[in-house]
Amino acid sequence: MTAILKWAQTRNSVPVARRDIPDLEGSVFRGSIREAVEDGAKVAAFFGHMPEGEAGVDLYAVLAFREEGQLRVARTRIMGESFPSLTPECPQVHLFEREIAEQFGLRPEGHPWLKPVRFVKSWRPGHDVWGRSGAEAPVVGIMEYYKVEGDEVHEVAVGPVHAGIIEPGHFRFQCHGEQVFHLEISLGYQHRGIERALMGGPDKRTISLFETLAGDTTIGHTTAYCQAMEALAGCTVPARAQVFRGIALELERLANHTGDLGALAGDVGFLPTASFCGRLRGDFLNMTAVLCGNRFGRGLIRPGGIGFDADAAGVAELLKRLEATMADTANAVNLLWDSPSVMSRFEETGKISLEMCREIGLVGPVARACGAEYDARQDFPAGIYRFAQIPVSTGVSGDVFERAYIRWLEIQRSGDFIREQLQMPVGGAVRVEAGALAAESLVVSLVEGWRGSICHVALTDKQGQFARYKVVDPSFLNWMGLALAMRNQQISDFPLCNKSFNLSYCGHDL
Repeated sequence: MTAILKWAQTRNSVPVARRDIPDLEGSVFRGSIREAVEDGAKVAAFFGHMPEGEAGVDLYAVLAFREEGQLRVARTRIMGESFPSLTPECPQVHLFEREIAEQFGLRPEGHPWLKPVRFVKSWRPGHDVWGRSGAEAPVVGIMEYYKVEGDEVHEVAVGPVHAGIIEPGHFRFQCHGEQVFHLEISLGYQHRGIERALMGGPDKRTISLFETLAGDTTIGHTTAYCQAMEALAGCTVPARAQVFRGIALELERLANHTGDLGALAGDVGFLPTASFCGRLRGDFLNMTAVLCGNRFGRGLIRPGGIGFDADAAGVAELLKRLEATMADTANAVNLLWDSPSVMSRFEETGKISLEMCREIGLVGPVARACGAEYDARQDFPAGIYRFAQIPVSTGVSGDVFERAYIRWLEIQRSGDFIREQLQMPVGGAVRVEAGALAAESLVVSLVEGWRGSICHVALTDKQGQFARYKVVDPSFLNWMGLALAMRNQQISDFPLCNKSFNLSYCGHDL
Protein backbone atom coordinates (compact mmCIF):
# COMPACT_ATOMS: atom_id res chain seq x y z
CA MET A 1 0.00 0.00 0.00
CA THR A 2 3.01 2.34 -0.03
CA ALA A 3 2.33 3.27 -3.66
CA ILE A 4 -1.13 4.58 -2.78
CA LEU A 5 0.48 7.23 -0.58
CA LYS A 6 1.59 8.96 -3.78
CA TRP A 7 -2.03 9.53 -4.79
CA ALA A 8 -3.74 12.86 -4.16
CA GLN A 9 -5.93 12.68 -1.07
CA THR A 10 -9.30 14.41 -0.79
CA ARG A 11 -12.83 13.94 0.56
CA ASN A 12 -16.34 14.06 -0.75
CA SER A 13 -16.98 17.42 -2.46
CA VAL A 14 -13.56 18.84 -1.59
CA PRO A 15 -11.73 20.10 -4.70
CA VAL A 16 -8.09 19.41 -5.50
CA ALA A 17 -5.86 21.25 -7.98
CA ARG A 18 -5.18 19.15 -11.07
CA ARG A 19 -1.48 19.92 -10.80
CA ASP A 20 -1.50 18.09 -7.44
CA ILE A 21 -2.83 14.87 -8.96
CA PRO A 22 0.18 12.62 -9.56
CA ASP A 23 0.91 11.30 -13.04
CA LEU A 24 2.07 7.75 -12.31
CA GLU A 25 3.89 5.22 -14.44
CA GLY A 26 1.43 2.62 -15.74
CA SER A 27 2.56 -0.35 -13.67
CA VAL A 28 2.61 1.73 -10.47
CA PHE A 29 -0.88 3.08 -11.27
CA ARG A 30 -2.35 -0.36 -11.86
CA GLY A 31 -0.53 -1.92 -8.92
CA SER A 32 -1.82 0.79 -6.60
CA ILE A 33 -5.42 0.13 -7.65
CA ARG A 34 -5.06 -3.63 -7.26
CA GLU A 35 -3.48 -3.40 -3.81
CA ALA A 36 -5.98 -0.81 -2.57
CA VAL A 37 -8.97 -2.89 -3.69
CA GLU A 38 -7.47 -5.99 -2.08
CA ASP A 39 -7.24 -3.92 1.11
CA GLY A 40 -10.93 -2.98 0.95
CA ALA A 41 -11.06 0.15 -1.20
CA LYS A 42 -13.68 0.59 -3.91
CA VAL A 43 -13.12 1.90 -7.42
CA ALA A 44 -15.55 4.83 -7.43
CA ALA A 45 -14.62 6.00 -10.94
CA PHE A 46 -12.14 5.05 -13.67
CA PHE A 47 -12.25 7.04 -16.89
CA GLY A 48 -10.31 8.58 -19.76
CA HIS A 49 -9.65 12.20 -20.65
CA MET A 50 -7.91 13.75 -23.65
CA PRO A 51 -5.79 16.66 -22.34
CA GLU A 52 -6.23 19.72 -24.55
CA GLY A 53 -3.27 20.43 -26.79
CA GLU A 54 -1.35 17.36 -25.63
CA ALA A 55 -0.80 13.88 -27.05
CA GLY A 56 -2.15 10.71 -25.49
CA VAL A 57 -5.07 9.91 -23.20
CA ASP A 58 -5.01 10.30 -19.42
CA LEU A 59 -6.64 7.54 -17.38
CA TYR A 60 -7.99 8.81 -14.05
CA ALA A 61 -8.92 6.59 -11.11
CA VAL A 62 -10.84 7.54 -7.97
CA LEU A 63 -10.54 5.13 -5.05
CA ALA A 64 -12.92 5.30 -2.07
CA PHE A 65 -11.71 4.25 1.39
CA ARG A 66 -14.87 4.00 3.46
CA GLU A 67 -13.30 3.41 6.87
CA GLU A 68 -11.24 6.60 6.62
CA GLY A 69 -13.85 8.53 4.66
CA GLN A 70 -11.12 9.41 2.18
CA LEU A 71 -10.87 9.54 -1.59
CA ARG A 72 -7.62 9.19 -3.50
CA VAL A 73 -7.06 10.28 -7.09
CA ALA A 74 -4.26 9.60 -9.59
CA ARG A 75 -3.76 9.35 -13.32
CA THR A 76 -1.51 7.72 -15.87
CA ARG A 77 -0.94 8.74 -19.49
CA ILE A 78 -1.38 6.28 -22.35
CA MET A 79 0.64 7.28 -25.40
CA GLY A 80 0.03 4.21 -27.56
CA GLU A 81 -3.10 2.39 -28.71
CA SER A 82 -3.40 -0.01 -25.77
CA PHE A 83 -2.70 -0.59 -22.10
CA PRO A 84 -2.47 -3.74 -19.96
CA SER A 85 -5.91 -4.67 -18.62
CA LEU A 86 -6.32 -4.68 -14.85
CA THR A 87 -9.60 -6.61 -15.02
CA PRO A 88 -8.14 -10.13 -14.56
CA GLU A 89 -6.67 -9.02 -11.22
CA CYS A 90 -9.35 -6.47 -10.26
CA PRO A 91 -12.81 -7.27 -11.68
CA GLN A 92 -14.23 -3.99 -10.31
CA VAL A 93 -12.76 -2.18 -13.33
CA HIS A 94 -14.10 -4.56 -16.01
CA LEU A 95 -16.87 -2.29 -17.27
CA PHE A 96 -14.82 0.89 -16.82
CA GLU A 97 -12.11 -0.56 -19.09
CA ARG A 98 -14.69 -1.54 -21.71
CA GLU A 99 -16.04 2.01 -21.58
CA ILE A 100 -12.54 3.48 -22.03
CA ALA A 101 -11.96 1.17 -24.99
CA GLU A 102 -15.19 2.31 -26.60
CA GLN A 103 -14.80 6.04 -25.94
CA PHE A 104 -11.09 6.46 -26.69
CA GLY A 105 -10.11 3.55 -28.92
CA LEU A 106 -7.64 2.21 -26.35
CA ARG A 107 -7.48 -1.57 -26.15
CA PRO A 108 -7.13 -3.02 -22.64
CA GLU A 109 -4.88 -5.94 -23.57
CA GLY A 110 -5.87 -9.11 -21.76
CA HIS A 111 -9.42 -7.99 -20.93
CA PRO A 112 -11.47 -11.20 -20.74
CA TRP A 113 -14.78 -9.70 -21.89
CA LEU A 114 -14.02 -6.81 -24.26
CA LYS A 115 -17.34 -5.79 -25.81
CA PRO A 116 -19.14 -2.50 -26.46
CA VAL A 117 -20.90 -0.83 -23.55
CA ARG A 118 -23.16 1.69 -25.31
CA PHE A 119 -22.26 1.14 -28.98
CA VAL A 120 -21.02 4.70 -29.54
CA LYS A 121 -18.47 6.10 -31.97
CA SER A 122 -14.99 6.58 -30.59
CA TRP A 123 -14.38 10.06 -29.23
CA ARG A 124 -11.00 9.93 -31.03
CA PRO A 125 -11.67 9.74 -34.79
CA GLY A 126 -9.60 7.01 -36.40
CA HIS A 127 -9.12 5.11 -33.13
CA ASP A 128 -11.51 2.19 -32.72
CA VAL A 129 -10.68 -1.13 -31.05
CA TRP A 130 -13.29 -2.94 -33.19
CA GLY A 131 -11.84 -1.68 -36.48
CA ARG A 132 -14.77 0.49 -37.48
CA SER A 133 -14.23 3.56 -39.62
CA GLY A 134 -14.91 6.96 -38.13
CA ALA A 135 -17.97 7.38 -40.35
CA GLU A 136 -19.43 4.03 -39.40
CA ALA A 137 -22.27 4.24 -36.88
CA PRO A 138 -22.27 1.19 -34.58
CA VAL A 139 -25.54 -0.72 -34.39
CA VAL A 140 -26.71 -1.21 -30.83
CA GLY A 141 -26.78 -4.87 -29.79
CA ILE A 142 -24.73 -6.21 -32.70
CA MET A 143 -21.83 -8.09 -31.09
CA GLU A 144 -20.62 -11.57 -30.29
CA TYR A 145 -22.49 -13.21 -27.45
CA TYR A 146 -21.19 -15.87 -25.13
CA LYS A 147 -22.52 -19.31 -26.06
CA VAL A 148 -22.78 -22.51 -24.06
CA GLU A 149 -22.45 -25.62 -26.22
CA GLY A 150 -23.90 -29.04 -25.45
CA ASP A 151 -26.85 -31.35 -25.93
CA GLU A 152 -30.19 -29.76 -25.06
CA VAL A 153 -28.61 -26.39 -24.32
CA HIS A 154 -30.73 -23.67 -25.84
CA GLU A 155 -30.74 -19.88 -26.04
CA VAL A 156 -33.55 -17.55 -25.01
CA ALA A 157 -33.40 -13.95 -26.23
CA VAL A 158 -35.54 -11.29 -24.53
CA GLY A 159 -35.88 -7.70 -25.71
CA PRO A 160 -34.80 -5.11 -26.48
CA VAL A 161 -38.50 -4.35 -26.91
CA HIS A 162 -40.45 -5.49 -23.87
CA ALA A 163 -44.12 -5.76 -23.01
CA GLY A 164 -45.60 -2.71 -21.32
CA ILE A 165 -44.02 0.70 -20.83
CA ILE A 166 -40.38 -0.04 -20.12
CA GLU A 167 -37.01 1.06 -21.45
CA PRO A 168 -35.19 -1.18 -23.96
CA GLY A 169 -32.50 -3.67 -23.06
CA HIS A 170 -31.47 -7.05 -24.45
CA PHE A 171 -31.12 -10.18 -22.30
CA ARG A 172 -29.73 -13.42 -23.69
CA PHE A 173 -30.02 -16.60 -21.60
CA GLN A 174 -28.05 -19.82 -22.11
CA CYS A 175 -30.25 -22.54 -20.63
CA HIS A 176 -30.54 -26.27 -20.10
CA GLY A 177 -34.21 -26.86 -19.71
CA GLU A 178 -35.34 -24.25 -17.20
CA GLN A 179 -31.88 -23.85 -15.63
CA VAL A 180 -29.93 -20.72 -16.57
CA PHE A 181 -26.24 -21.35 -17.14
CA HIS A 182 -25.43 -17.81 -18.17
CA LEU A 183 -27.16 -14.47 -18.76
CA GLU A 184 -25.62 -11.77 -20.90
CA ILE A 185 -27.06 -8.26 -20.77
CA SER A 186 -26.59 -5.82 -23.64
CA LEU A 187 -27.63 -2.20 -23.19
CA GLY A 188 -26.92 1.08 -24.97
CA TYR A 189 -30.34 1.66 -26.53
CA GLN A 190 -30.92 4.71 -24.30
CA HIS A 191 -27.58 6.40 -24.96
CA ARG A 192 -27.95 10.18 -25.28
CA GLY A 193 -24.32 11.33 -25.11
CA ILE A 194 -24.74 13.20 -21.83
CA GLU A 195 -21.08 13.15 -20.77
CA ARG A 196 -19.95 14.69 -24.05
CA ALA A 197 -22.79 17.23 -23.90
CA LEU A 198 -21.55 18.37 -20.47
CA MET A 199 -18.08 19.29 -21.73
CA GLY A 200 -17.59 23.04 -21.99
CA GLY A 201 -20.31 23.70 -19.40
CA PRO A 202 -21.88 24.51 -17.12
CA ASP A 203 -24.47 26.34 -19.19
CA LYS A 204 -28.23 26.85 -19.15
CA ARG A 205 -29.06 23.29 -20.17
CA THR A 206 -26.65 21.55 -17.76
CA ILE A 207 -29.07 21.36 -14.84
CA SER A 208 -31.76 19.86 -17.09
CA LEU A 209 -29.36 17.15 -18.26
CA PHE A 210 -28.84 16.04 -14.68
CA GLU A 211 -32.52 16.24 -13.76
CA THR A 212 -33.34 13.89 -16.63
CA LEU A 213 -30.21 11.68 -16.61
CA ALA A 214 -32.23 9.00 -14.80
CA GLY A 215 -35.75 10.26 -14.25
CA ASP A 216 -36.40 8.27 -11.07
CA THR A 217 -33.17 9.67 -9.54
CA THR A 218 -33.64 13.36 -10.28
CA ILE A 219 -32.83 14.42 -6.72
CA GLY A 220 -29.81 12.11 -6.40
CA HIS A 221 -28.04 13.16 -9.60
CA THR A 222 -28.91 16.85 -9.32
CA THR A 223 -27.64 16.93 -5.73
CA ALA A 224 -24.36 15.30 -6.80
CA TYR A 225 -23.95 17.89 -9.55
CA CYS A 226 -24.73 20.82 -7.27
CA GLN A 227 -22.33 19.55 -4.61
CA ALA A 228 -19.57 19.47 -7.21
CA MET A 229 -20.39 23.00 -8.42
CA GLU A 230 -20.54 24.40 -4.90
CA ALA A 231 -17.20 22.81 -4.00
CA LEU A 232 -15.52 24.27 -7.09
CA ALA A 233 -17.07 27.67 -6.41
CA GLY A 234 -16.18 27.70 -2.70
CA CYS A 235 -19.85 28.14 -1.90
CA THR A 236 -21.41 27.38 1.51
CA VAL A 237 -24.99 26.16 1.16
CA PRO A 238 -27.41 27.48 3.82
CA ALA A 239 -28.41 25.01 6.53
CA ARG A 240 -32.11 25.22 5.67
CA ALA A 241 -31.39 24.26 2.08
CA GLN A 242 -29.29 21.31 3.24
CA VAL A 243 -32.17 20.07 5.38
CA PHE A 244 -34.68 20.17 2.54
CA ARG A 245 -32.19 18.55 0.14
CA GLY A 246 -31.92 15.65 2.58
CA ILE A 247 -35.70 15.43 2.93
CA ALA A 248 -36.10 15.36 -0.85
CA LEU A 249 -33.44 12.66 -1.27
CA GLU A 250 -35.12 10.46 1.34
CA LEU A 251 -38.55 11.02 -0.20
CA GLU A 252 -37.08 9.81 -3.49
CA ARG A 253 -35.84 6.71 -1.67
CA LEU A 254 -39.24 6.15 -0.03
CA ALA A 255 -41.15 6.42 -3.30
CA ASN A 256 -38.90 4.05 -5.22
CA HIS A 257 -38.40 1.47 -2.48
CA THR A 258 -42.16 1.34 -1.90
CA GLY A 259 -42.80 0.95 -5.61
CA ASP A 260 -40.21 -1.83 -5.81
CA LEU A 261 -41.81 -3.79 -2.98
CA GLY A 262 -45.16 -3.52 -4.71
CA ALA A 263 -43.65 -4.71 -7.98
CA LEU A 264 -41.95 -7.65 -6.26
CA ALA A 265 -45.30 -8.60 -4.76
CA GLY A 266 -46.85 -8.41 -8.22
CA ASP A 267 -44.16 -10.68 -9.68
CA VAL A 268 -45.24 -13.48 -7.34
CA GLY A 269 -48.95 -12.75 -7.77
CA PHE A 270 -49.47 -11.30 -4.29
CA LEU A 271 -51.99 -8.62 -5.18
CA PRO A 272 -52.77 -6.98 -1.80
CA THR A 273 -49.28 -5.49 -1.40
CA ALA A 274 -48.90 -4.91 -5.13
CA SER A 275 -52.11 -2.88 -5.26
CA PHE A 276 -51.45 -0.81 -2.16
CA CYS A 277 -47.80 0.01 -2.89
CA GLY A 278 -48.59 1.36 -6.32
CA ARG A 279 -50.81 3.97 -4.71
CA LEU A 280 -48.40 4.60 -1.81
CA ARG A 281 -45.52 5.29 -4.20
CA GLY A 282 -47.67 8.03 -5.66
CA ASP A 283 -48.35 9.43 -2.20
CA PHE A 284 -44.61 9.78 -1.54
CA LEU A 285 -44.10 11.40 -4.95
CA ASN A 286 -46.87 13.84 -4.14
CA MET A 287 -44.97 14.89 -1.00
CA THR A 288 -42.08 15.96 -3.20
CA ALA A 289 -44.61 17.94 -5.24
CA VAL A 290 -45.61 19.75 -2.03
CA LEU A 291 -41.98 20.95 -1.81
CA CYS A 292 -41.54 22.17 -5.37
CA GLY A 293 -44.62 21.48 -7.50
CA ASN A 294 -43.04 18.54 -9.34
CA ARG A 295 -43.48 14.93 -8.25
CA PHE A 296 -39.92 13.98 -9.29
CA GLY A 297 -38.29 17.04 -7.75
CA ARG A 298 -37.40 18.96 -10.89
CA GLY A 299 -36.68 22.58 -10.09
CA LEU A 300 -35.93 21.90 -6.42
CA ILE A 301 -32.16 21.35 -6.25
CA ARG A 302 -30.08 24.25 -7.57
CA PRO A 303 -26.43 25.30 -7.20
CA GLY A 304 -26.17 27.27 -3.98
CA GLY A 305 -29.24 25.74 -2.34
CA ILE A 306 -32.82 24.99 -3.36
CA GLY A 307 -35.25 26.66 -5.74
CA PHE A 308 -38.28 26.51 -3.43
CA ASP A 309 -38.94 26.92 0.28
CA ALA A 310 -41.65 25.42 2.48
CA ASP A 311 -43.60 27.60 4.91
CA ALA A 312 -45.04 26.42 8.21
CA ALA A 313 -48.24 25.27 6.53
CA GLY A 314 -46.27 23.27 3.98
CA VAL A 315 -44.18 21.60 6.69
CA ALA A 316 -47.34 20.72 8.64
CA GLU A 317 -48.91 19.25 5.49
CA LEU A 318 -45.80 17.16 4.81
CA LEU A 319 -45.79 15.79 8.36
CA LYS A 320 -49.48 14.92 8.14
CA ARG A 321 -49.03 13.11 4.83
CA LEU A 322 -45.88 11.35 6.02
CA GLU A 323 -47.53 9.89 9.12
CA ALA A 324 -50.52 8.59 7.19
CA THR A 325 -48.50 7.14 4.32
CA MET A 326 -45.91 5.49 6.57
CA ALA A 327 -48.69 3.77 8.53
CA ASP A 328 -50.34 2.53 5.33
CA THR A 329 -46.99 1.38 3.97
CA ALA A 330 -46.33 -0.69 7.10
CA ASN A 331 -49.72 -2.36 6.78
CA ALA A 332 -49.16 -3.19 3.11
CA VAL A 333 -45.54 -4.32 3.30
CA ASN A 334 -45.81 -6.45 6.43
CA LEU A 335 -48.28 -8.67 4.57
CA LEU A 336 -45.29 -9.88 2.53
CA TRP A 337 -43.28 -11.14 5.48
CA ASP A 338 -46.35 -12.83 6.99
CA SER A 339 -47.14 -14.81 3.81
CA PRO A 340 -45.36 -18.21 3.57
CA SER A 341 -46.07 -18.42 -0.16
CA VAL A 342 -44.30 -15.11 -0.76
CA MET A 343 -41.36 -16.05 1.43
CA SER A 344 -40.94 -19.38 -0.37
CA ARG A 345 -40.42 -17.46 -3.63
CA PHE A 346 -38.18 -14.75 -2.16
CA GLU A 347 -35.86 -16.85 -0.01
CA GLU A 348 -32.84 -18.57 -1.61
CA THR A 349 -33.62 -16.98 -5.00
CA GLY A 350 -30.95 -15.09 -6.90
CA LYS A 351 -28.25 -15.26 -4.23
CA ILE A 352 -25.02 -13.28 -4.39
CA SER A 353 -22.24 -13.85 -1.87
CA LEU A 354 -20.47 -11.07 0.00
CA GLU A 355 -17.22 -12.14 -1.67
CA MET A 356 -18.73 -11.79 -5.14
CA CYS A 357 -20.36 -8.49 -4.16
CA ARG A 358 -16.98 -7.03 -3.20
CA GLU A 359 -15.17 -8.54 -6.15
CA ILE A 360 -17.34 -6.86 -8.78
CA GLY A 361 -18.02 -3.71 -6.74
CA LEU A 362 -21.78 -3.76 -6.15
CA VAL A 363 -23.36 -0.78 -4.38
CA GLY A 364 -26.60 0.24 -2.70
CA PRO A 365 -29.31 -2.02 -1.23
CA VAL A 366 -28.07 -4.85 -3.49
CA ALA A 367 -24.66 -4.74 -1.80
CA ARG A 368 -26.04 -4.18 1.68
CA ALA A 369 -28.26 -7.24 1.24
CA CYS A 370 -25.03 -9.26 0.91
CA GLY A 371 -23.63 -7.82 4.14
CA ALA A 372 -21.55 -4.95 2.72
CA GLU A 373 -21.98 -1.81 4.81
CA TYR A 374 -21.07 0.65 2.06
CA ASP A 375 -23.35 3.72 2.27
CA ALA A 376 -22.11 7.15 1.19
CA ARG A 377 -24.40 8.87 3.72
CA GLN A 378 -22.33 7.36 6.52
CA ASP A 379 -18.95 6.73 4.86
CA PHE A 380 -18.60 9.99 2.91
CA PRO A 381 -21.20 12.32 4.46
CA ALA A 382 -22.01 15.66 2.87
CA GLY A 383 -24.73 18.23 3.51
CA ILE A 384 -27.20 17.37 6.26
CA TYR A 385 -25.74 13.87 6.62
CA ARG A 386 -22.69 15.36 8.35
CA PHE A 387 -24.97 16.15 11.29
CA ALA A 388 -27.88 13.67 11.07
CA GLN A 389 -26.89 10.05 10.66
CA ILE A 390 -29.15 7.34 9.24
CA PRO A 391 -28.25 3.82 10.45
CA VAL A 392 -27.04 1.51 7.68
CA SER A 393 -29.30 -1.48 7.03
CA THR A 394 -27.51 -4.70 6.07
CA GLY A 395 -28.48 -8.31 5.48
CA VAL A 396 -26.73 -11.64 5.16
CA SER A 397 -28.19 -13.95 2.53
CA GLY A 398 -27.90 -11.74 -0.58
CA ASP A 399 -31.09 -13.18 -2.09
CA VAL A 400 -34.36 -11.66 -3.31
CA PHE A 401 -35.77 -11.70 0.22
CA GLU A 402 -32.82 -9.78 1.63
CA ARG A 403 -32.90 -7.23 -1.18
CA ALA A 404 -36.60 -6.71 -0.48
CA TYR A 405 -36.22 -6.55 3.30
CA ILE A 406 -33.34 -4.06 3.11
CA ARG A 407 -35.72 -1.78 1.23
CA TRP A 408 -38.26 -2.10 4.02
CA LEU A 409 -35.66 -1.27 6.69
CA GLU A 410 -34.52 1.74 4.70
CA ILE A 411 -38.12 2.92 4.26
CA GLN A 412 -38.55 2.98 8.03
CA ARG A 413 -35.26 4.77 8.68
CA SER A 414 -35.80 7.32 5.92
CA GLY A 415 -39.24 8.02 7.36
CA ASP A 416 -37.74 8.60 10.81
CA PHE A 417 -35.13 10.95 9.30
CA ILE A 418 -37.72 13.06 7.45
CA ARG A 419 -39.94 13.24 10.51
CA GLU A 420 -37.05 14.40 12.67
CA GLN A 421 -35.96 17.08 10.20
CA LEU A 422 -39.47 18.44 9.73
CA GLN A 423 -40.04 18.64 13.48
CA MET A 424 -36.84 20.66 14.03
CA PRO A 425 -37.09 23.34 11.34
CA VAL A 426 -33.99 25.40 10.58
CA GLY A 427 -34.53 29.02 9.64
CA GLY A 428 -32.63 31.29 7.30
CA ALA A 429 -32.01 31.59 3.59
CA VAL A 430 -32.44 28.71 1.16
CA ARG A 431 -30.01 29.76 -1.57
CA VAL A 432 -26.85 31.78 -2.16
CA GLU A 433 -25.01 32.72 -5.33
CA ALA A 434 -22.64 29.90 -6.28
CA GLY A 435 -20.15 32.00 -8.26
CA ALA A 436 -17.47 31.04 -10.78
CA LEU A 437 -15.79 27.65 -10.72
CA ALA A 438 -12.14 27.16 -9.79
CA ALA A 439 -9.93 26.62 -12.83
CA GLU A 440 -7.68 23.59 -13.39
CA SER A 441 -9.34 21.65 -10.57
CA LEU A 442 -10.96 18.27 -9.90
CA VAL A 443 -13.73 17.41 -7.49
CA VAL A 444 -15.45 14.13 -6.62
CA SER A 445 -19.08 14.32 -5.47
CA LEU A 446 -20.72 11.29 -3.84
CA VAL A 447 -24.42 10.94 -3.01
CA GLU A 448 -26.19 7.82 -1.75
CA GLY A 449 -29.08 7.61 -4.18
CA TRP A 450 -31.87 5.12 -3.67
CA ARG A 451 -30.15 2.58 -5.96
CA GLY A 452 -26.74 3.16 -4.41
CA SER A 453 -23.72 5.42 -4.52
CA ILE A 454 -23.76 8.08 -7.26
CA CYS A 455 -20.33 9.40 -8.23
CA HIS A 456 -19.70 12.58 -10.22
CA VAL A 457 -16.19 13.73 -11.11
CA ALA A 458 -15.71 17.22 -12.59
CA LEU A 459 -12.46 18.42 -14.16
CA THR A 460 -12.24 22.10 -15.05
CA ASP A 461 -10.00 23.77 -17.63
CA LYS A 462 -8.09 27.06 -17.46
CA GLN A 463 -11.35 29.00 -17.90
CA GLY A 464 -13.15 27.13 -15.11
CA GLN A 465 -15.33 25.16 -17.54
CA PHE A 466 -15.78 21.41 -17.75
CA ALA A 467 -12.87 19.77 -19.50
CA ARG A 468 -14.40 16.42 -18.53
CA TYR A 469 -17.40 15.39 -16.45
CA LYS A 470 -17.68 11.75 -15.44
CA VAL A 471 -20.92 10.26 -14.13
CA VAL A 472 -21.14 6.83 -12.49
CA ASP A 473 -24.74 5.82 -11.87
CA PRO A 474 -25.16 2.84 -9.49
CA SER A 475 -26.78 0.85 -12.29
CA PHE A 476 -23.49 0.97 -14.19
CA LEU A 477 -21.94 -1.04 -11.35
CA ASN A 478 -24.87 -3.35 -10.59
CA TRP A 479 -26.07 -4.78 -13.92
CA MET A 480 -23.38 -7.48 -13.79
CA GLY A 481 -24.73 -8.45 -10.38
CA LEU A 482 -28.08 -9.31 -11.93
CA ALA A 483 -26.36 -11.53 -14.50
CA LEU A 484 -24.50 -13.37 -11.74
CA ALA A 485 -27.63 -13.69 -9.59
CA MET A 486 -29.33 -15.63 -12.41
CA ARG A 487 -26.69 -18.35 -12.67
CA ASN A 488 -28.18 -21.77 -11.88
CA GLN A 489 -31.61 -20.21 -11.33
CA GLN A 490 -34.80 -21.14 -13.12
CA ILE A 491 -35.47 -18.81 -16.05
CA SER A 492 -38.91 -18.17 -14.56
CA ASP A 493 -37.11 -16.46 -11.65
CA PHE A 494 -35.79 -13.73 -13.92
CA PRO A 495 -38.66 -11.23 -13.44
CA LEU A 496 -38.30 -11.57 -9.68
CA CYS A 497 -34.51 -11.23 -9.69
CA ASN A 498 -34.68 -8.36 -12.16
CA LYS A 499 -37.13 -6.40 -10.03
CA SER A 500 -35.12 -7.08 -6.85
CA PHE A 501 -32.29 -5.14 -8.52
CA ASN A 502 -34.55 -2.68 -10.44
CA LEU A 503 -31.70 -1.08 -12.34
CA SER A 504 -31.83 1.86 -14.71
CA TYR A 505 -31.29 1.46 -18.42
CA CYS A 506 -30.88 5.20 -19.07
CA GLY A 507 -28.71 5.68 -15.98
CA HIS A 508 -26.32 3.08 -17.38
CA ASP A 509 -26.52 4.36 -20.96
CA LEU A 510 -26.25 8.12 -20.14
